[in-house]
Amino acid sequence: MSDATTQSYRSQRRPRRSFDSRTAYLEHELSIMSPKRWRLNLPFRDYHFELEDLVPALAATIGKIVMVAAVVAAFAGPLGLSSEFVVENVRFEMLIAALLFVILFSGLLNPNANLAGTHGPMIPLIPLIIGAGGHPMALGIMVGLFGLLLSITKGGTKLMSLTSEGVRGGLLIYLGAVGLFSQVKALNGWADGIGMGHIGFAVIFSTVLMYALLARFKMRWLSIPLGSGIALAIALLLGAPFEFVTEPGIPHLSPSYWWGADTGWQMGWPELHHFVAVAPFAILAVAMWSPDFMGHRVFQELNYPEKAHRVLMNVDDTMAVASVRQTVGSILGGGNLTSSWGTYMIPAAIAKRPIPAGAVLTGVFCVIAAIWGYPMDLAVWAPVLRVALIVGVFLPLLEAGMQMTRDPKNCQSAGIVIFASAFVNPVFGWSLTMLLDNLGLIGDKERGNSLPHLDRWIIPALTFIILVGTMAAIGMLPGIPALL
Repeated sequence: MSDATTQSYRSQRRPRRSFDSRTAYLEHELSIMSPKRWRLNLPFRDYHFELEDLVPALAATIGKIVMVAAVVAAFAGPLGLSSEFVVENVRFEMLIAALLFVILFSGLLNPNANLAGTHGPMIPLIPLIIGAGGHPMALGIMVGLFGLLLSITKGGTKLMSLTSEGVRGGLLIYLGAVGLFSQVKALNGWADGIGMGHIGFAVIFSTVLMYALLARFKMRWLSIPLGSGIALAIALLLGAPFEFVTEPGIPHLSPSYWWGADTGWQMGWPELHHFVAVAPFAILAVAMWSPDFMGHRVFQELNYPEKAHRVLMNVDDTMAVASVRQTVGSILGGGNLTSSWGTYMIPAAIAKRPIPAGAVLTGVFCVIAAIWGYPMDLAVWAPVLRVALIVGVFLPLLEAGMQMTRDPKNCQSAGIVIFASAFVNPVFGWSLTMLLDNLGLIGDKERGNSLPHLDRWIIPALTFIILVGTMAAIGMLPGIPALL
């Protein structure tokens, strides 16, 4: 057993001045940490706070406000609920996430579990869920149930181990490129919409220069606060209209209010037929977790030193926390759909910081934003929001994917997963390419031939069949009407 595992974290800490660089100090911190799973981890005893922890915390708070608002708004539209309802529910969700889960679980009880965030890929399906007779609470409970089942059986770790570097890299390239293009388009659309198209150009051009300089000086961890701040300043200086509209306050906290027949969601409590209606969508939501969680763990592996394996995200523990958070949040009245928190993990990995310290700060920032109100207006303003997502999520995804496909043996698998994802969606692309790759038909054929039958084709084939069947049932396959 190594000294790093037998000695305490505090006994191995060294002051910053004893290292040649800030990077060396941060990597030493990562290598001496030994988080305890499902036991109490205390600040200053088991980990410390660093300036770099502010970056993922800020990015995560911005991302949380935006993503939860998008999910709740997607529910509110078909249900005829007001924008005031959306704001109120988002504030409630931020309190649930911060006080019951982010600080308690990722900050104290299990620092190997990433924060439970928001499931963005499910947003386009929400109108279909409501149209099929679904109920938000029923959906949340079913997602929590299926997710907990996947976690207990360690299915997430298994699927991750069966996904080759080529498939992972191609998936990251696809997600990064699609997200990058969508954010640039959205920012230009916002600028054109206010009759100031030149603002979009100025913001994007300055972001490109800033990101290039930070990459040159190996300070990309500063890209989110610096990029968002520059975007805010440029937009305001060029005359873009902005005003604070969300006032300080505390949202309704009672589940009986949120699930009342005439208050909150105005739907009452769910019945059996609601659970039946949402079951296929819940299966698909949990199936989408594996590539999502896998991408977040990859960022740690690419940015952490080899000795820091003890602080890597545990996929199954993250799924367990996300499942419980989903169930509890839905019962309390929240509208969030949960997944691994990408706008936290990706900046944290780039900044070479472990999960717990930034998680505590994220929880504090979320509480402040939810109660104060005004930070929510800044976070969702287009220049701040789009630049934060571009430099904090989508550009790093693109870079990491390209880094993982440098080996010629991985390029073929990467190309197929990008093609298949563009054809249907990333879940289809991932499951199909994983099957083809493990069979040895594409990619590293020696790897495929070395796998046992269970890993080579049985698990990948079952995964692909279940996912395609679910997508066919709810009408997600191009040109094929919904079977249910």
